[in-house]
Amino acid sequence: MKLRISKSQKPKLSYTLRRWLPILQADLYSLHEILKEYKEENPFIEIESGFEKREQKIFDNFYKKKSLQKEIESLNFYKKSLWDVLFEQISPPLFPTPKSQKIAFKIIENLNEEGYFDGNLEDISKELGVSIDEVERVRERFIYLKPSGVGAVDLKEAFLFQLEDLDLKEDIYKKAKEIIENLDDLSNVKKDKNFKKALSIVKKFKNPPALEYMGGEDLVIIPDIFIKFSKEGIEVKLNEDFYPSVVIDTKGIEDIDFVKEKIFHAKSLIQALSMRKETLYKLALMLIEYQYDFFTGGEKKPMKLADLAKELGYNASTISRAISNKYLECNRGIIPLKSFFTTALEEDISNDTIKNFIAEIIKKEDKTKPLSDAKILKLIEERFKINLGRRTIAKYRQQLNIAGSSERKKIYSLSESV
Repeated sequence: MKLRISKSQKPKLSYTLRRWLPILQADLYSLHEILKEYKEENPFIEIESGFEKREQKIFDNFYKKKSLQKEIESLNFYKKSLWDVLFEQISPPLFPTPKSQKIAFKIIENLNEEGYFDGNLEDISKELGVSIDEVERVRERFIYLKPSGVGAVDLKEAFLFQLEDLDLKEDIYKKAKEIIENLDDLSNVKKDKNFKKALSIVKKFKNPPALEYMGGEDLVIIPDIFIKFSKEGIEVKLNEDFYPSVVIDTKGIEDIDFVKEKIFHAKSLIQALSMRKETLYKLALMLIEYQYDFFTGGEKKPMKLADLAKELGYNASTISRAISNKYLECNRGIIPLKSFFTTALEEDISNDTIKNFIAEIIKKEDKTKPLSDAKILKLIEERFKINLGRRTIAKYRQQLNIAGSSERKKIYSLSESV
């Protein structure tokens, strides 16, 4: 987007941009709250909420079906947190003994907000005084819990958990399992009569498994962008159904100076909303260009915020705002925009830079007290000012063929005794 600035336009543009940046960063839930704050400052605007329109439509449909009470009760289901729902399921016969229940509760404590198990089996076994195998066996029983996929260690295992929850014919089950095991590159599993049917099943799996619980007790993920591939081509749409709109209502008093100022502010707000839409739409088009293989069944390619920012004519911090807390929906599920940038980390910091740093600090570590992945993560965050997950550190360490801290301690000890 190119903005031509004249002396007369500059104050207006500056005001609009001040509105645009927080509006750009907000997800669709937060956007409505931000606009409500602007409405309190300006009595001449009305905010038409996409959520309220959607809720009214749903309400009307329920009323027509004469099943209002039942449907309203179903709307309240997700007010329970993920933890509440899981704790209620930790009971016999699936978890028949106090020991198995104790382990299960500890596993739940080590789930992240997406529903993935983010803990350390060895730490849990030591804390509870049980074997690692016992902890793992209990974790594997989470395959039978709801929401399906919760307790898995990664996306593939979450999909395998969800697959086991279905009653499928053996040939379809085998093909779906093969698809999941080859999610990064489906090119070698397409030549099969069952591929399309199995793929349609896998596409319906939740990613992440706790999707409907993320963002709050009664919130679900609402994508900002829809990307649809079909025989007719590629379709990109913004989620207009949930978008708010600003309506100016001055009731014939436009000539009063105070009102003129408020109208000016309202128009700037409308322009900021329009800029948000335009920025996200451009971002979606660039993602299709960069990640075409992924959207058609292949794997993601490394991306840097700085590269995309340069293409769009913005700085990296603006793109960072644009992808913050936002999701797109495509034929592979609902996906966080930030996930497309994980292999590039932040701006000019590559994953190779992080790997080299890991190798260097482990090379210099105290042999009597090797660095844990959590400690390595802390050092990386302090050094590079970026946010990573502990699982990412473990993955990089494994790619470098470096053992975990407890295993390295054994190796060091053996080396000294020789």
